[in-house]
Amino acid sequence: QVQFVESGGGLVQPGGSLRLSCVGTGFNLSSNNIGWIRQTPGKEREGVACISSINGPPILYRESVKGRFTISRDNVKKMVYLQMNSLKPEATAVYYCNKDPQRRRYWGQGTQVTVYS
Repeated sequence: QVQFVESGGGLVQPGGSLRLSCVGTGFNLSSNNIGWIRQTPGKEREGVACISSINGPPILYRESVKGRFTISRDNVKKMVYLQMNSLKPEATAVYYCNKDPQRRRYWGQGTQVTVYS
């Protein structure tokens, strides 16, 4: 059974930092590209960053987070991380991790990130 568990979110002031963690089980994490996706009420989900199954490129980021967010993975621990620095209010959303879009059948509960002064 494919499962994702996201954690690390919270309330942070603009300019602050958070590190999100994702545990993926029930499938071979190392054989899958994994991405972070976020969603706010009334807005469709949007990709934030993704990392390939290979330890190295390609790593892709949404243009608005480049230079501030860093995605990484640990295949042994079956975990994917998202380090978020210099957070802006527009980053407020529920953050999810998942496979490539065509394989996004199961979703975790996500972790809430709120950037507010």
